[in-house]
Amino acid sequence: MKKSVTTFANGKLKGDKLTMLTAYDYSTAKLIDSTGVDAILVGDSLGNVMLGYEDTISVTMEDMIHHGAAVARGAKEAMVIIDMPFMSYQTSVYDAVVNAGRLMKEGRANGVKLEGGVEVADTIKAIVAAGIPVMAHIGLTPQSINSFGGYKVQGKDEMAAKKLIEDAMAVQEAGAFAVVLECVPEKLATLVTSKLDIPTIGIGAGAGCDGQILVYADMMGMFSDYVPKFVKKFANVGEAMKEACKSYIDEVKAGTYPAVEHTYAIDDEVIGKLY
Repeated sequence: MKKSVTTFANGKLKGDKLTMLTAYDYSTAKLIDSTGVDAILVGDSLGNVMLGYEDTISVTMEDMIHHGAAVARGAKEAMVIIDMPFMSYQTSVYDAVVNAGRLMKEGRANGVKLEGGVEVADTIKAIVAAGIPVMAHIGLTPQSINSFGGYKVQGKDEMAAKKLIEDAMAVQEAGAFAVVLECVPEKLATLVTSKLDIPTIGIGAGAGCDGQILVYADMMGMFSDYVPKFVKKFANVGEAMKEACKSYIDEVKAGTYPAVEHTYAIDDEVIGKLY
């Protein structure tokens, strides 16, 4: 059965940890979906991982729709959530609802995610009112990286910690079904989690959250431009890929690939008639 907002609500209620990973294409989504993960996020991190940008600012609606639809075709059980890219919801509530609708209709999403707290509460409320599930995202919000002055842990002093709690309560009140906490001190994230009725999904926020999310290319050792402190490599797929490519090159140059078992046959009599 397709996982949904109910999966998230039940996870919080029962104390079952929720699991999320990113994906940006059909083949990867299909593999990840087969493992039983609760949700796949088509993150605007595709700007870094797939497109080679230094940040997520340049990612467009067309990028998100293109990659989101591919992931949706591969994910049969996991809930598919697509990020709303920079300036797709900040200009007006109207624009936000229209663009969220596009991600649902054209990207085949099961829900959308957007960054911000108190400031975007009215936007979340309007999108939810349109029948679109919204996952909120507070703490370190990469689309605001220029305002933060870099990738920094959020909520470390009293004022910032209170603002984070206010943001969490605001997005819950607005109707978000879950909230991502990114780069938040563990004790603060645990406190926020205890105050909310909706589940928290941590990334660099400790084990006290109701669930976790990682960029699949990070946790599989496939992206090495930079590796955040919170990332654990669960496999070194990147090295395995490089070794496979080197072996391919060596065998092609040596003439051992393709071997007989990799080729198609034709009757020698047919070949003889061609000379």
